[in-house]
Amino acid sequence: MQKKRKQILCALCILILLSFAGCATMGLKNYGSIVPDGSVMEAFDKFHVNPNYNYYYSGSEVYPSAVIGLDNAYALDSDLWKKVDMTPAKLREIVMNMKNKAATVNFMAPLHGFAILDDKGKRIGVWYSILEATTNSSVRMKDSKTVLIDTPDINTWLQFEDGSRLRMR
Repeated sequence: MQKKRKQILCALCILILLSFAGCATMGLKNYGSIVPDGSVMEAFDKFHVNPNYNYYYSGSEVYPSAVIGLDNAYALDSDLWKKVDMTPAKLREIVMNMKNKAATVNFMAPLHGFAILDDKGKRIGVWYSILEATTNSSVRMKDSKTVLIDTPDINTWLQFEDGSRLRMR
């Protein structure tokens, strides 16, 4: 009798764990990711504008917190990202302003390039910012062609200007 009770209890625990695991993966099934990508960094450093992308920025127009390029086959669902008609000259201006801002706040970590991936791991865009700007951002596919990309925290640059954060490097 004791052995049967242990088996039932063990089976019940396994079913509960599987239920929790199923719920966890169901909640994440529409989420993509933002991953480091050297080719994205190189494209921004060379002011290369991809003609198949729509470009957006978050934060100040002069010193954006982040710049993204999204494949024009996808719609961005956000009022927070501001669309910009990107040219190599405009991209150069934005990148140089972001680099200057990073230097003036005495933040020595460089800007980084990232690939934006959909929920299936397909590259759908690019992201350029300091590393900290990506930490609270997520990518969620609302449907097969509509994506919601969180903007960085509003204090992306301010957190380094007020001296409350330890400077790196």
